[in-house]
Amino acid sequence: MISLGNLIVFPALESTGFGVFWTVMGLFVGSFLNVCIHRFPVEGASVWSPSRSHCPGCDRQLTWRENLPVMSWLLQRGRCLGCSASIHWRYPLVELIGAGAFYVAWRVAGGQGWAFLLLDSVVLAGLIVATFVDFERYEIPDQVSIGGMWAAPVVAFLLPVLHSSGLVAGALASGGEVDGVASLAESLAGMALGAGILYGLGWAGRMASGAEAMGFGDVKLMAAGGGLIGVEGTFQALQIAVFAGSLVGVLNILRWYAVVRARQRRRGLRLRGAAQALRTARVLGRYLPFGPYLALGIGIVLLGWKDVLDLLPFGLG
Repeated sequence: MISLGNLIVFPALESTGFGVFWTVMGLFVGSFLNVCIHRFPVEGASVWSPSRSHCPGCDRQLTWRENLPVMSWLLQRGRCLGCSASIHWRYPLVELIGAGAFYVAWRVAGGQGWAFLLLDSVVLAGLIVATFVDFERYEIPDQVSIGGMWAAPVVAFLLPVLHSSGLVAGALASGGEVDGVASLAESLAGMALGAGILYGLGWAGRMASGAEAMGFGDVKLMAAGGGLIGVEGTFQALQIAVFAGSLVGVLNILRWYAVVRARQRRRGLRLRGAAQALRTARVLGRYLPFGPYLALGIGIVLLGWKDVLDLLPFGLG
């Protein structure tokens, strides 16, 4: 136990008590992430100003009782107390995901010390923001992607153990121990690889179809992620992202096919509309953001989720 004088007794990092504390902390961080998701894409907006949240319907400043993570949304039945405007279900969802992310970070990194716990928690929080902004606006905020690109090399240099098993870092290690310089080299190599692969895929897709195939926000996000997970981790994250994105893409096309066919049946086009419905569904279902699946891959690799990594081909698990 860590005691600060006789007033505060703080549970050890590995203890269940601290795990509960860190999970609850994730709930409140999730509430802040909702502010980031709402304000990051808005030109000139700041997460610090205004300092208090407002209802978008009546512009009324919310009290602290209306800002309790998840609980306020449930007690208010998803509506503003002032104007009864609906509060989107995304808000409690992000708060719950934040709690889950902090819990997983504690379970995975808690035994490794504060540095890894803070790193994993902050990175997962940034990935949550990138995911929901990309889902809603088809863009990834620079605060996450470019901020991550600046932070990753610094973290790698200050925390060499982050890339202790990296391919480039291992080759440059002196005396078998990865130092800050070798870890920095691994980080930069991962950034170049992640950004290079996605930029190349985007260029090839644009040449083949004449349309934008990969957003530059995805390139920057993968560069930031590559700097944290290294060369081998970048390959792993991309495999997870491609598989997850392809699976969701197919399911999305099937969803749109069912929607279009249902409309056709109501209009009496049951027999001759199947092929047209499939063509329409392929057009409507192909527009999916790729950032959330990159975030999923980066998060899994960062946490070293072996049950998932062991399923990857090419011996990278």
